[in-house]
Amino acid sequence: MTLPAFPCTQCGLCCRNVHLAEQTHYLDRGDGTCRHYSDADKHCFIYDTRPDICRVDRQYQMHYAQRFSWEAFVEMNVEVCELLQHQAQE
Repeated sequence: MTLPAFPCTQCGLCCRNVHLAEQTHYLDRGDGTCRHYSDADKHCFIYDTRPDICRVDRQYQMHYAQRFSWEAFVEMNVEVCELLQHQAQE
């Protein structure tokens, strides 16, 4: 099943806040940011081979497809993105 693309803005805020979720805490390089994130280039060093937890579509198919529609799952994730963006502006 091919899902519509997740509307990622590539702001990097999810990568800079891996310490906030138990599922991504192991990626923390010590300052809350993913150890694979480049602050200078603002991108992931391993994007093409990133872990499943970093793939919204893969997480949906593995854990949430039985409970939510893709649209509802995207909406929930976008809400988290917007919350991170709001907090970054403070």
